[in-house]
Amino acid sequence: MRPGSALPWKSLSSQSLGRALDSLPSRSNRLMEGKSKQEDASPTMALAAQLICGITLVGTYVVAPSALSTDLVSDPTRTLRLFWLTLVPVVVILFGLFRQNRGRTSLLRAVGRGLLALPAGAIVNALGAVVLGAPVHVKYLPGTVEWSLMMSTMNFVPAASVFGASWSNWQRIFAFTKPNSWIDIMICVPAHGAVVGAWFGAWPMPLDWDRPWQEWPICVSYGAITGYLVGLAASCSYILLRSRHQWHVKSE
Repeated sequence: MRPGSALPWKSLSSQSLGRALDSLPSRSNRLMEGKSKQEDASPTMALAAQLICGITLVGTYVVAPSALSTDLVSDPTRTLRLFWLTLVPVVVILFGLFRQNRGRTSLLRAVGRGLLALPAGAIVNALGAVVLGAPVHVKYLPGTVEWSLMMSTMNFVPAASVFGASWSNWQRIFAFTKPNSWIDIMICVPAHGAVVGAWFGAWPMPLDWDRPWQEWPICVSYGAITGYLVGLAASCSYILLRSRHQWHVKSE
C-alpha cells in the first residue's frame, strides 16, 4: 500500500455513509406520504365521532322529558344518571377506535380502560366540586355522584380510552393544555368546555332568585352540558379547517 493512500475500510465507510444520506430524503418522503394518507382518512372518522357524541347527548336531553317524564329540574339525579348511562357506551367505543398502539392494544382493552376510568374520574370531579364549594350535605350526595359520573364521561373516559395510563399524554392534555393533533383536540376541547361550563353554571347558585334550577347540581349540570356541546362544535370546526388546509396544501 502506497503512503498517503486511503485505507480500504475508510473508502467503504464513506461510500456507505454517502448512500445512506442520499436515501434519507426518499425515506422521509415516503413517511410523510403515509402520514398524510392516514390523516386524510382520519378526519372524517373524528368528525363523525364528535357529531355522534353531541347527537347522543342532545337526543337524551330531548327524549327524557317526553319518554321518561323526567328532567334536570324535577329529578336531577335520575336525569343525570340517564345522561351518563347513555353517553358512556358511545364514548368508550368511538374513542376506543382512536386508541394509541393499535397493533398491541385491542378495542376491547381500550373500552375496558375507559370503563375503569369512569369511577376514578368521578372521584376526581367530585373532590374538585367540593373544594370549589359544592354542598356536602347527605341529601345532595346522590346528585353529586351522578353529576360526577357525567363529568367523568366527558373528560376522563375519552382520554383513558385513547391514551390508557400514559402519564405524559394526560399531563400534556389536562395540565399543560397543549394538544398536538386532531385526536388531542377531540379530547382536550370538549373536556375543558365541560369544566368551564360547569364553573360558569355555578354562578347563579348563591343568588337570591329562589328559582328551582338554582339548586345543586341543576345549574352546574346545565353549564357542563352546554360547555361540552360548545367544545364538540369547536373541535369539529378545527377538524374541518385543518382538513381543508391539508387539502389545499396537497392540491398545490
